[in-house]
Amino acid sequence: MRSRAVTDQPFRTEIDKLSAATSARARAVIEDAVPAVAPVLAVSVWQAGAPWYEAYAGWVDPEERSTPAGFRSLFDLASLTKLFTATALLRLANDFKLDLDDSITAVVAEFGASGPRGVDGGQDPLTWEPLPVPPERASWTVDPAAVSYRQLLTHTSGLAPWRSIFEAAGPTPPPPGSPDTVTLEARWSAALAAISSSPFVARPGEEVHYSDLGFMLLGMAVARRFERALPEAMQALIRDRLGLDSLTYLPLAADRPRTQVVPTELDERWRGRRCWGEVDDENTAGLGGVSGHAGLFATVHDVARFGVAWLRQDPRLRLERFMRTAVQDQAPEKDAARGLGWQVQPADYLAPFSDQAYGHTGFTGTSLAVDPRRDLVVALCTNRVYHGRDPAGIDRLRLDLHQIFAAATEAGLAPS
Repeated sequence: MRSRAVTDQPFRTEIDKLSAATSARARAVIEDAVPAVAPVLAVSVWQAGAPWYEAYAGWVDPEERSTPAGFRSLFDLASLTKLFTATALLRLANDFKLDLDDSITAVVAEFGASGPRGVDGGQDPLTWEPLPVPPERASWTVDPAAVSYRQLLTHTSGLAPWRSIFEAAGPTPPPPGSPDTVTLEARWSAALAAISSSPFVARPGEEVHYSDLGFMLLGMAVARRFERALPEAMQALIRDRLGLDSLTYLPLAADRPRTQVVPTELDERWRGRRCWGEVDDENTAGLGGVSGHAGLFATVHDVARFGVAWLRQDPRLRLERFMRTAVQDQAPEKDAARGLGWQVQPADYLAPFSDQAYGHTGFTGTSLAVDPRRDLVVALCTNRVYHGRDPAGIDRLRLDLHQIFAAATEAGLAPS
């Protein structure tokens, strides 16, 4: 028997073309996860280019319980933002406005101004403590001019996974709706200076180190090469072309009601408030809420539609030169499989899907999985960090839902 805490959670399906048994299994997994894993959960599943299942559970305001999650609920996409940044950059490359094998310094010259830099162990993103330098690397130097767009997209640039760039980007940002004393441009400039003076952790092209810093640089490159601010570039290159009306940075500044924005974690260490209407990620917040590695908000429905656009090679994306290679392993013989922005098989959360599957996850509890063999897209959005940063619950939830939908297609339960 379910506890009252679970049964009191609102649950509704907007679309349900599953068999009764599969629908019941999906609902049971969702109701077990809300609110234990996350106060809010939304899932959108598309098969053969059409919506197949879409469900929402939980309260946007779990304390007051006045606003149930629904079709318009906006989620902090966290690192799913990287997929949109990669898509924007590939669009520019597709139009021959840059070459993926060019140095990033061709557009972001500040990154190379220091000349060759040393190597350290990086910084722990949870404790913010420096990590030890491997002894054999203590004498290494790396020329930042050797870093290409392709290496940044595949996380083989040698940049550290994470550093506390927000500490250099300016004072703690004010709550959403309050004026910031520092301009977006000034925060970006300070952040770029910090990235451009920080050591590497490896030589470019030799290892995979999943790096937020690399996608910060890619976001700057998109803005500069498109000659418009990053939010405007994202709107012109992706949002407007695909009709993803919910996709936005800074949702409250974009006139989205706070009741539509799903809150994330209580940031006691730096901001001293719960993140609600503002990005969860500290570095993106330090950049004014806009970055290439995090910061976008959207509905689960639009996240799924973005995945469908990639799956069906939507001509509106104008990525003819890269649609196939972007979702194939570009880092062979390394310790992680990486496409151009995408994660490809093998990956734990993609395990139920075919060897052609690709996707990405986000720290706040989001994910997007695409399986060409099944013609299937699964978008999951949650605010699992509302409870803290332990990933165990969201890892299990992703896998459980992916197993259900993969099995449904194998059993021939997809619509004809």
